[in-house]
Amino acid sequence: MATLRQIRRRIRTVENTAKVTKAMELVAASKMRRAQARALAGRPYAEKMRSVLASLAETLPLQEPEAVHPLMRRRQVQAIDIILITPDRGLCGGLPAGLNRHTASFIVERQLPARLICLGRKGRDFFHRAGMEVVAEFVGLGDYPSYEDVRPAARVAMEDYIHGLADEVYLSYALFISTMVQRPHIFKLLPVEPPAEAATWGVDYIYEPSREDIMAELLPRYVERQLYEAVLEAIASEQSARMVAMRSATDNANDMIRELTLTYNKARQESITKELLELTGGAEVLREER
Repeated sequence: MATLRQIRRRIRTVENTAKVTKAMELVAASKMRRAQARALAGRPYAEKMRSVLASLAETLPLQEPEAVHPLMRRRQVQAIDIILITPDRGLCGGLPAGLNRHTASFIVERQLPARLICLGRKGRDFFHRAGMEVVAEFVGLGDYPSYEDVRPAARVAMEDYIHGLADEVYLSYALFISTMVQRPHIFKLLPVEPPAEAATWGVDYIYEPSREDIMAELLPRYVERQLYEAVLEAIASEQSARMVAMRSATDNANDMIRELTLTYNKARQESITKELLELTGGAEVLREER
């Protein structure tokens, strides 16, 4: 059985751990609120861009396959790229592992050669260990990346698609549902498929310059914006998962402190009882000797 000194030392260690996890929980909560606000603020812009893109695609005249913009050309799928967004750091529960498993399962289901474009160390390290081809990696984006920080990853994906190195490009990230729920999500980024539900259905506009020129300018920005929106969602999910994980760690530490304190009190009571019995026994021996 542990001595009283050992139990006291362990209680102090767990108390220090609880203080650290509580501080990390508060920091993650603050970052989560800011990340959530940024993610929500970007959604109207992304929705409007999807609406404009759908309107343009709806009103464009039928074109020959060679005249279709390279980012919208469809071809037989023989290889795919996956842009994987994961945290750089741990201590956020099972979020990184869930993202990596979900992406790996998707690759196995598709049964096609896959190349990874990794944003974040956790995904990069996992797929390096798995022997997958990681063609580009972007780490250290921080808690509040800018639009310009994300554009290089989008350019890599677009160049791969245009040059035929990938016939489809998918985006894998953690979709922010709520503080307690973050869901792994994969959707097709390329070829660009304008959402039909965002179309204007026959409402025509006068475009200057031409529709084709606007579409050529809009498509790369659309891809970049989709990726940036996914990064914002992923950061909000990461901070939420970290806050929940640190809160759980703090609760577990407090439970352990209560159990150790109870054990310490029992051991101390036993020690005091033992000392009293020894004193009583010694007094009886002295009385008998007299």
